[in-house]
Amino acid sequence: MTAQSRIRDDHAEKELELYAAIRALPPLIVRADGRNFRRLLQPEFSKPFDTRFATGMADAVTLFFERSGFDPLLAFLFSDEVNLCFTHVPFRGRLEKLNSVIASYLASALTLVLRFTRPIAFDARVIPICDLDEGLRAYLAHRQAEAWRNHINAYGYYGLQTLGLSKRAAETRVKGMKAMEVHELLYREGINLNETPAWQRRGMIVAKEPYGKQGYDRRAERAVTVTRFRTVQLWELPLFSTEDGQRLLNRLTVRETISKRGAGVV
Repeated sequence: MTAQSRIRDDHAEKELELYAAIRALPPLIVRADGRNFRRLLQPEFSKPFDTRFATGMADAVTLFFERSGFDPLLAFLFSDEVNLCFTHVPFRGRLEKLNSVIASYLASALTLVLRFTRPIAFDARVIPICDLDEGLRAYLAHRQAEAWRNHINAYGYYGLQTLGLSKRAAETRVKGMKAMEVHELLYREGINLNETPAWQRRGMIVAKEPYGKQGYDRRAERAVTVTRFRTVQLWELPLFSTEDGQRLLNRLTVRETISKRGAGVV
């Protein structure tokens, strides 16, 4: 094959990659969901929630922050769902690359952290948001509400099984009940959903949190405090729809503000 024919073949192949040119503009969320995790995790993790699995998810996301080469602003996670917020994305924002690389990295990270012996998979999707203020807050409040619904349904599903219902009957029953009805049913059985661990009800955050580090400016010959960032896991979250939630998000998105100031944008 001549060099010219190879070029023609490569060009023809590129023309068949119809979706390669689709790009996403930040700020955006990449949401990854575990595929068939409920069945996969059935034998070895306790129900309805397992602290070891939650810790594994948080540690896998921490690995993503520190080792993946990506630069997410923050991540909100609950159950087997991870929402990564980006203000800068690699691959010139190519949708195929973002979805495939992020999903595969999270799967391999979770496999390492929890020492799975069976293959696991995440799927991923890109969700644009308008801004890091109301747009991000509204999105996270929506996913946090979903975390609460997941929390109620999980306790209801497994709670009904302890009362003697089969898995299928419990699933059908929960789907037909309102949240308050599930709440009251479990309360009668001694389970108060308002007193379960906060991470089960409201999810968790992994982010780069600012902190002050003491240093010395040799030119000015004086002590200075500089802002640095470290990866943290937050397991006790406020509701994002409240003022406390807004203050938390303001603190965790300050890195982007500092970055813009350094670039002369703000």
